[in-house]
Amino acid sequence: MTYILAIDQGTTSTRAIVFDRTMAVVTSEQQEFAQHFPHSGWVEHAPADLWNTTLAACHGAIKHAEISPTDIAAIGITNQRETTIVWDKITGEPLYNAIVWQDRRTANQCRTLREAGHEEMITARTGLLLDPYFSGTKLKWVLDHVEGARERAAKGELLFGTVDSFLIWKLTGGAVHATDATNAARTMLYDIRKGRWSKTICDLLEIPMEMLPEVKDCAADFGKTDADLFGRAIPICGVAGDQQAATIGQACFQPGMMKSTYGTGCFALLNTGETPVVSQNRLLTTIAYQLDGKPTYALEGSIFVAGAVVQWLRDGLQIIQDASETQALAEQADPHQNIVLVPAFVGLGAPYWNAECRGAVFGLTRGSGPAEMAKAALESVGYQTRDLLDAMSADWQATGVQPTLRVDGGMSQNDWAMQFLSDIIAAPVDRPMNLETTALGVAWLAGMHVGVYPDQAEFAEQWARETQFVPHMDEAQRQEKYTTWKKAVDATLSF
Repeated sequence: MTYILAIDQGTTSTRAIVFDRTMAVVTSEQQEFAQHFPHSGWVEHAPADLWNTTLAACHGAIKHAEISPTDIAAIGITNQRETTIVWDKITGEPLYNAIVWQDRRTANQCRTLREAGHEEMITARTGLLLDPYFSGTKLKWVLDHVEGARERAAKGELLFGTVDSFLIWKLTGGAVHATDATNAARTMLYDIRKGRWSKTICDLLEIPMEMLPEVKDCAADFGKTDADLFGRAIPICGVAGDQQAATIGQACFQPGMMKSTYGTGCFALLNTGETPVVSQNRLLTTIAYQLDGKPTYALEGSIFVAGAVVQWLRDGLQIIQDASETQALAEQADPHQNIVLVPAFVGLGAPYWNAECRGAVFGLTRGSGPAEMAKAALESVGYQTRDLLDAMSADWQATGVQPTLRVDGGMSQNDWAMQFLSDIIAAPVDRPMNLETTALGVAWLAGMHVGVYPDQAEFAEQWARETQFVPHMDEAQRQEKYTTWKKAVDATLSF
């Protein structure tokens, strides 16, 4: 048994990747699923879609790898974080659609809690801000708005979980209701210092603690799959939220190391070691990973719209047919036009945390066209990343942030975007040989746990760089462009 199967359950698709004994990708299978937008600012998934695409992707990957389930030593799971699912403890039937991390429906609820003075307590325990992004208020919304939900929850008939918990429960045939510390840390219900669910916060949100999953290390025994699913029971031994999994896959194990993942959103994590650092710049304090019962902490900045801005160019404006076209368009753009796009389609994340504002474009002329819009879209991701890195540097000066940023995710393949990123942050940007860092992170956790893969130190030594982008922009131009960006953000927030 020398293969590891990684499940990467994301926001727009589910992927299954087979890794061999050398941690090389053998094959992968991807299944897209529908997005549901019942109201403005609401985003939902059908839990059945998450489960069915997971099963289909796993079977497809195993088939295309031309291996047998008996060759698979373990499964690792990584997932879109904060997305909230409530299901029947006996039947597994979801009570409501999965409420996605992007969903903003609980903004008013968060404002009420903030005005009542609860944010300081919540931040002190969880490291998070009081924002609809996180699972806690989403769970409260389901209990408050689905008929009979509160009564059933009080009777112990319902379970809550982030997507990893739901998949573990389904994969094990309802035998295991568990999560890992990184996903628990994103619920706004978990005390990251004491390493347990917070009764104080659960009581505040009227959430029965019996609904909550058991919290384990990232590398642990999460049960075995129902034998009927794959023909044999396969142990599940690695779990981490997608951004933490990418941090692990990028081997950011030393304090000061930092990675940024460009998927639907953009998420930068800075390893701060054994001590949780309290941000003065509205960043999140979170758990990077937990091994052998010992958490390693991180500062995190979350950008809600990164790759999603390119999807908007394709699906909303319909000026491109494929994301890869943006590089050529950006290269063709008129250098004398300075269009700034603030992609606050679902509000602004760190360090602004404004759920109410919406996107804006500045500097349009009669000559503005698809090329200029594509350039502005790619630049918006670089600007937002600089916002995060500046805040991180201000927050954490223990040993200093290491100057090089490790990147991954779909948009990291865009050379123009990565060069602009390096230019605007005035630092090298390293793109790894293996861009499957999220899946690799949980594959390594699972493989290490069952003795197929090496220990942490050896794994870190094997990290390899494919390309390094170094800054070419002069300082005056850099500051002029970034100052214009900040003005655009201020105007957007004001509007």
